[in-house]
Amino acid sequence: MDPKKKAITAAVVGTALGVGGLVVVAMPASAGAAPQLPQVSAEDLVQSVMTAKPGPFDGTVQVSNDLGLPQVGNAIPGAAMLNVDSAHVFSDGAGKAKVSLARGTSQETFIHNGNTIWDYKSQDNTATKTTIPAGVATGQHGMGEDKAADPATAAKDLLAKVKETSTVAVDGTANVANRPAYELVLTPKPSERTLLREIRVAVDSQTRMPLRVSVMGNGTTSPVLQLAFDQIEFAPQSADLFTFTPPKGAKVTEKTPKADDKAKSTADQAKQDTKVVGNGWDTVVVGKLPAEALQQKQGQNGEKGNVDPQKLLDRFTKPVSGTWGSGHLLTTKVGTAVLTDDGRFAAGAVPEQVLFEALGSK
Repeated sequence: MDPKKKAITAAVVGTALGVGGLVVVAMPASAGAAPQLPQVSAEDLVQSVMTAKPGPFDGTVQVSNDLGLPQVGNAIPGAAMLNVDSAHVFSDGAGKAKVSLARGTSQETFIHNGNTIWDYKSQDNTATKTTIPAGVATGQHGMGEDKAADPATAAKDLLAKVKETSTVAVDGTANVANRPAYELVLTPKPSERTLLREIRVAVDSQTRMPLRVSVMGNGTTSPVLQLAFDQIEFAPQSADLFTFTPPKGAKVTEKTPKADDKAKSTADQAKQDTKVVGNGWDTVVVGKLPAEALQQKQGQNGEKGNVDPQKLLDRFTKPVSGTWGSGHLLTTKVGTAVLTDDGRFAAGAVPEQVLFEALGSK
């Protein structure tokens, strides 16, 4: 099956308190002959990416996706987030961000400006304004300015997680979004048990900002996921871009998350219920779902019908069992996930046996 290519951006809004920084990752096509650039070692290139501060920019993005995920349509609330035709990303380089996503004739816009986040949907003329208290925005909830709409965030997080368990090399150069870039390649060491073969990151030669991320799976000849800019310009952005006035007649909902004792205890409990087994490429996240997660839910935000998690499991997974118990296994080209009958889960870019071992670990 050929990858489905669309000009889109995946804007991920943190959910710890219903809000969070916007993290944008994007991806495209190289064009023209490979540029001639000064030689750089893999170690120096990685270090420059980790410390880079690209400054203000705006750009459009593409995604090419052949992950092998099940086609659930609107069966899961929020699935419509993936049905995007185009995107435009703006950043002031200091934490303010704007992401505009187009779906046919409708548009959704996210704006992150200081402690305020707007989410506007033109289809139903609704806007949500979330004001984050200063203590929450700068505290342990991970909503600082470094989580603003910055395509480099995903690559930096990835490099931090797998560089110690990878063979890292510079494999030539490329033109991405009409900018010369180095091709950084991370390959898992032989000891790593993973479904991924390599990850390629195209790094802008001037700003050291990642412009493209390509994920290669075992047994595939083309990327299972590519995220990249097809156009980008590094230049100061107008302050007006990061302000928002709801259109006439818009229904506005205002929210203010609270860092109270209840929220803190919930976060602490979530940490206790989730652990990481292993490190690097064969990391597995193991945890326990809240009891309500498997309850039938009514469709939201224009999505029709009820959502029955058990029916989705039966449709898209296969039953499995072992010394750890029994449950349902979901397999894709880049990873696996298992949900046990007693509500535990394990997920990673690994073969199923690694998941089972993680579930059985103490």
